[in-house]
Amino acid sequence: MLVELRIRNLAVFEDAALAPATGMTVLTGETGAGKSLVVGAVLLLLGERGGSDRVRSGAERASVEGRFDMHDAAEWSEWLDARGIAHELPHDRTLILRREVAVGGRSRAWINGSAVTTAVLGEAGQRLVTVYGQHEAQALADERRQRDALDAFGDARTLAAEVRTAYHVWRDAVEHMQALERAQADAARRADYLRFVAREIDEARLVEGEPERLEEELRRLSHAEELRSLASEAMARLDGDDDGSVHHMLALVRRGLHQLTRIDATAARFEGLLDQAETPLAELERELSAYAEAIDLDPERLHAVEARRDVVQGVLRKHGPSVAEALRVRDEARSTLALVDEGDTARRAAADAAHVAHDRLRTQSALLTAARSRAGERLARDVTALLPELGIPDGVLQVHLVPLDAQSADGAERIEWRVQLNAGDVPRPLGRVASGGELARVMLAVATVLAQVNAVPTIVFDEIDAGIGGAIAVHVGAAMQRLAAHRQVLAVTHLAQIAACADTHGVVTKSSDGQRTTAALHVVIADDRIGELARMLGGDATRTVAREHAALLLANATTREPDVATPAHAAARSPKGAPRRTRG
Repeated sequence: MLVELRIRNLAVFEDAALAPATGMTVLTGETGAGKSLVVGAVLLLLGERGGSDRVRSGAERASVEGRFDMHDAAEWSEWLDARGIAHELPHDRTLILRREVAVGGRSRAWINGSAVTTAVLGEAGQRLVTVYGQHEAQALADERRQRDALDAFGDARTLAAEVRTAYHVWRDAVEHMQALERAQADAARRADYLRFVAREIDEARLVEGEPERLEEELRRLSHAEELRSLASEAMARLDGDDDGSVHHMLALVRRGLHQLTRIDATAARFEGLLDQAETPLAELERELSAYAEAIDLDPERLHAVEARRDVVQGVLRKHGPSVAEALRVRDEARSTLALVDEGDTARRAAADAAHVAHDRLRTQSALLTAARSRAGERLARDVTALLPELGIPDGVLQVHLVPLDAQSADGAERIEWRVQLNAGDVPRPLGRVASGGELARVMLAVATVLAQVNAVPTIVFDEIDAGIGGAIAVHVGAAMQRLAAHRQVLAVTHLAQIAACADTHGVVTKSSDGQRTTAALHVVIADDRIGELARMLGGDATRTVAREHAALLLANATTREPDVATPAHAAARSPKGAPRRTRG
């Protein structure tokens, strides 16, 4: 339940607070005073996009904070824990949602002081508050909204989810079966070519790394004479007979070092370093000799390597460019050919799976259809029972389940709400026959009925009283009273008949000092409330007749028993002996 709503620097509001009580709270005020801005503030807490144009002129940022009391603190504790949000639930049942919009357009959000995304804030807000406005009344004519509302009312949302899952499993199975059929047909057309590809690659006996090894060996074989000559020349320079060989030069170096050591014994270490240098030179000489001896001058081997290289390169040009890619092409060809030989078995298995999935879908859809049928009858009966009290005495709501030609993810039928507003009328789809005022009243009746199953604790009505007045407004107010016996109701209204039914009456006023305009929000009681009701009735708030009329409205609303239920709501009555609410 909403305990407090605080608004700072939002449009014409500088700093305003509203503390709705349990039951019904109304907001009234002159046209343009800023009543709907309060609803706009609530929508910000529900994750609605907030632009910089909402920030009050001269301020850096606008903020909205909602403080809620949790009746299901344990469930909320799990929800907050799953998202890593700090809290003291279930001991402290307070939940605080905060939204801030800066002049630059940046939006930030917090839950209990922990920064969250706007989406998470909206997820929390939508568990707490439902807003019905004129736009939402039009949306009531939308088939998806009607279907979702019916499933919620009939406790069929789990069944609907199972049908969606079963539908996608069936569609996947059908698509898999069809893909196998297409692949098998394609394989049959290409079988000869695929066999040729697989055979050609197999016969090439490709080995990873072989192209590189062949090229390396081919270079050695092609330059065998040159390589042997170069190796022999290098060995001659290491240990040749001429005075320029490395060994001859090292012998001269050793002789010089020996003489040096005879004069200075500390120079003996140089001979040791020379010994260390001779060891790798000797190893180099042995390796060069072995290399030269290993060089193959065999022309037949050269021809064989060239032939093998040509075979490998030929296959890779057609199916490569790498050995790995060519082998992949071969494996794909074999796999596709297997569809020709083994495809019937795979296709039968896929068809069996699709058949099982379809049976499962039909079973779940039948269960969902039955649940929707029961819920539709009950919803139609309960809403129809409320319509006379809302000024539609001959109104009848019908919930039709229209079978579909083809199964959908949403079930085997489409949902269509039809309404008869006058005796003798042919029931027609809701969006095609209802005026704005009639549609709003039907929505109020639906909201009242759905409140029995809707866990959202706070319901906001934003000027859904458009197009009604007089005695009908009295009935609409009474319907809101009944709804407020089970849910917290916050309503923005222009009608005194509805405002008189509230437990708490807030008034929005607007004033200007010639430079800036500021809206204020305050609760009126007693004589001030009578004055506001008199103003709403179209008279001067100080005139005796208008005030008497306002006082009579208030008295009638106060003495009306809000929990007296229609037959459709007998099960939702307040416990016997519950205290009657009083109004200021």
